[in-house]
Amino acid sequence: MITDPYRLVESHVCPMSTCQAPAGSPCRTTSGKVALKYHTARFQLVPALRSELHVATPAVRHPGSVWTALPVQKLAAPAVPMEVRLAYARVSSRSQEIQSQIDALEASGVHRLFQEQISTRVRERPEMKAALAAAREYRSLGAKVTLVVHEMKRLGRGALELLKAAEELRDAEIELEFLTGPLAGKHDPAGHGAALFAFFAAMAESERDYIRDKTLEGQETARTKGKAIGGVKVSDEDMLATALRLRDEELSLREIASRLVIRTGKKRGQHPAPATVMRMLREHDEQKAAAAQGA
Repeated sequence: MITDPYRLVESHVCPMSTCQAPAGSPCRTTSGKVALKYHTARFQLVPALRSELHVATPAVRHPGSVWTALPVQKLAAPAVPMEVRLAYARVSSRSQEIQSQIDALEASGVHRLFQEQISTRVRERPEMKAALAAAREYRSLGAKVTLVVHEMKRLGRGALELLKAAEELRDAEIELEFLTGPLAGKHDPAGHGAALFAFFAAMAESERDYIRDKTLEGQETARTKGKAIGGVKVSDEDMLATALRLRDEELSLREIASRLVIRTGKKRGQHPAPATVMRMLREHDEQKAAAAQGA
């Protein structure tokens, strides 16, 4: 089974006009030598390698020697499909350490590892995307592919995100393996593992709902005790009076904001946001209406 990066590259003809090495042969230089690395335009033809900066020519191709075209070797498929294990490691911030994940993944016998520092809130995760592209490439060659992650939350936190990942794995017939956590073990998203994966994804969403509800409860408790919720107040009576006058002149919120200046705090000297002006005016109108009703 072809799994070596250089064999994946050599399955394509080099598109460089100065090279045009045939399939099965390494790239060549303009001086007729075996290139030290494959031309970018060539290895970019392999989806699994598009995130690489370069792909070195292996020693078996004798880089630097006189280039000659090599015969294309057809490799017989093995009786039992080879398993390619791809690993994905992720942390949300620079303050988190990722080495423990990497050590555990490498100890599990993975062939390639993709890692990145990026929040799960970011929709596009480049290395995760590259890992899935590589997995699909190996699957197209007939290999059995397993994506290995340290624990479920490294793959995603929300139910929708986790289920989307499971759907991609299922469609590509890629198995998923968690090293730790409640889902520890290997799961086939197309089989019984799909139901188990969906269950724990729902549990993750429930946990986030619980945290959000507790946060709202805490804010409500703080309000009943007279504590301020949110950022530091930037408006004052003078700012309100000016905003009311400008509103009477039928200026837009954006125009009003551009004429107001914050006088205290870290934002001193800056203009308030139009949303802040809108909130300030709305609170004034609500207080005025409540006072009129009370009278």
